[in-house]
Amino acid sequence: MSTDDLRYPIGPFQFGLPFSAHERAVFLSQVADAPAKLRAAVAELSDAQLDTPYRDGGWTVRQVVHHLPDAHLNWYIRGKLALTEHEPTMKPFAEDLWAELPDSRAGAIEPSLQIFEGIHARTVLLFESLAPEDWTRKFFHPERGTLTIQDILPALAWHSRHHTAHISELRRRRSWVAS
Repeated sequence: MSTDDLRYPIGPFQFGLPFSAHERAVFLSQVADAPAKLRAAVAELSDAQLDTPYRDGGWTVRQVVHHLPDAHLNWYIRGKLALTEHEPTMKPFAEDLWAELPDSRAGAIEPSLQIFEGIHARTVLLFESLAPEDWTRKFFHPERGTLTIQDILPALAWHSRHHTAHISELRRRRSWVAS
């Protein structure tokens, strides 16, 4: 699925929407599959292609790849804090500034692909171990308000698909096919 807005190739995300047990399983599957899909999306891209923005004014493919583990590590830690503390307040991170740091601008993508694989494996393990009451544990995010553990899962699934689609759609538009 794609939209005409290159910022949101699979559409925007909305926190707090209810979902069924079946949808939870789908989200867990999407989180589990995300690293392989990201790796496939960047397969055989040259450094010049990795340094191409996915849209005018957007991040480069390289920055997107580095952003995913940065963001998902933050969400994983937020979830663990919410599971171990009473309604903690989370600290947002300046993702745009992180994307401009030298490691995000010019670093090899393989370490970030490995981190993404690892954090997704741990995230799936964590979510599969939760008791029903754990899903309703609350935390406060200064930019998003009060959220629950349940809100993290669809956000991670969407976020992975969203940024992988940025790369896949760029490849399609530029006719960059893997050989």
